[in-house]
Amino acid sequence: MTSLPELQAREEARFVATHPHSRELAERARGHLFEGVPMHWMRKWPGGFPVFVREARGARFVDVDGIEYVDFCLGDTGAMTGHAPEPTLKALIEQSAKGITLMLPSEDALWVSTELTRRFGVVSWQFALTATDANRFAIRLARHVTGRSTILVFNWCYHGTVDETFATLGADGVVRPRRGNLGPPVDPAVTTRVVEFNDLDGLERELAHGDVALVLTEPALTNIGIVHPAPGFHEALRELTRAAGTLLAIDETHTICCGPGGFTRAHGLEPDVVTIGKPIAGGIPAAAYGFAEDVAARLSGRIELEDADVGGVGGTLAANALSLAAMRATLGEVLTDEAFARMIPLAGRWTEGVEASIRESGLPWHVTSLGCRAEYLFGPDHPRNGAEAHAASDFALERYMHLFALNRGILLTPFHSMALMSPATTEVDVDRHTEVFREAVLELAGRAS
Repeated sequence: MTSLPELQAREEARFVATHPHSRELAERARGHLFEGVPMHWMRKWPGGFPVFVREARGARFVDVDGIEYVDFCLGDTGAMTGHAPEPTLKALIEQSAKGITLMLPSEDALWVSTELTRRFGVVSWQFALTATDANRFAIRLARHVTGRSTILVFNWCYHGTVDETFATLGADGVVRPRRGNLGPPVDPAVTTRVVEFNDLDGLERELAHGDVALVLTEPALTNIGIVHPAPGFHEALRELTRAAGTLLAIDETHTICCGPGGFTRAHGLEPDVVTIGKPIAGGIPAAAYGFAEDVAARLSGRIELEDADVGGVGGTLAANALSLAAMRATLGEVLTDEAFARMIPLAGRWTEGVEASIRESGLPWHVTSLGCRAEYLFGPDHPRNGAEAHAASDFALERYMHLFALNRGILLTPFHSMALMSPATTEVDVDRHTEVFREAVLELAGRAS
């Protein structure tokens, strides 16, 4: 039976041999890009260097070596619309000819905010460029309105690059900087309380301190592997936060995969704040954060007019005309109710194919899905919290599975084994992944024919 390091070496050799132009560009990039990439995390792509992309359309892209790929990564949700959707492109062309950024409102802002209210229920919206900024601004405003300084997140959460959320629980139950947290401005234990997802006793205990301004959570964990809320979790979370005088923010940036109004609408949640970014403008940087009516009323008039531009909330390019035009087109014509009605069953088809291959191989893995998102994890049991999901991760296996797929024309989301369906994804695309995945797991199990 071939060992995993031997299989990995074989796939790396194949990758290098078939991607000479990407390799050449990667070598040249070391001259003026830090460690050869425009964003440092791109170093983690398997194969020794990243694939350089020539063009992308729909659910596929072509690299500089002329190889076509089925894209299940889709910009890790940023391109969940599919690449270059026609309505968004049309809006971008029309708006860019009329002005890109002005620091003045456009009529599109009214349409988008009305549509976001229809989808998510909260009534008063503001715009940003990234979900990170949306979360940062929500945290600042929650502290302002409650007079409290601390926030609470769930272990192994993901909310972009917000300083306060890069915290985790140590083995001793003490809040620690999350592994890889570069240059934290303060010990996160000063700003943040951390509880395991689905741990209502822990949540009640930490809220009892009376210093938590905001609980910031994804309605289901996604970035550490999909972790579903236990029955009754969200009802209890809402009850406990209200009793504690703590605001509740739901980050729908990834869980928009559940439908047009994300997990919030699909499951009837009642958050004080909703934040969302990534796909809502078809890949153009854009994000939004909205407040329930009573929270908006509490905030109204509490920000001095003289200080409105220096309060740490906003940005010169936030709410720019181009982003708003892209949001209007994307929400109105691309990420529609009808699109989700196609995308979600495709994730079910992907899940069924992976599950059948896992059973056939006998590997102790499992697969799970959330709307039009699906993922396999290297353990037999569905995790109940972030710690269990993290324990089931395997960096070497993950890199092998990603590279095996990449060498056969399939791109998965980096850093975990997630697939996302777009309006342009087809059953043929899904079935191709099933074929490649089956080949990989049978070889790992020593049962390849």
